[in-house]
Amino acid sequence: MSLKEQVVWEVEHLPETELQHVADYFAFLKYRARHKRLPAPALDPGSLAALYAEFAEEDQALAEMGMEEYAQSLE
Repeated sequence: MSLKEQVVWEVEHLPETELQHVADYFAFLKYRARHKRLPAPALDPGSLAALYAEFAEEDQALAEMGMEEYAQSLE
């Protein structure tokens, strides 16, 4: 029995509740195959600097809030 025949046999004998997992896995495999073919986006240092500047104040506030909680937990 070929591998394809084995897979088909297994799928045909799965309970209905398990078939959704198989369908989800097939969808994942197709997604992964498409994703591997796409070139990785180039990172532009200028846009990264703009993002950093945009969120720097918020990041600073979150870090300080986290440090206050951390100091309290140490006590």
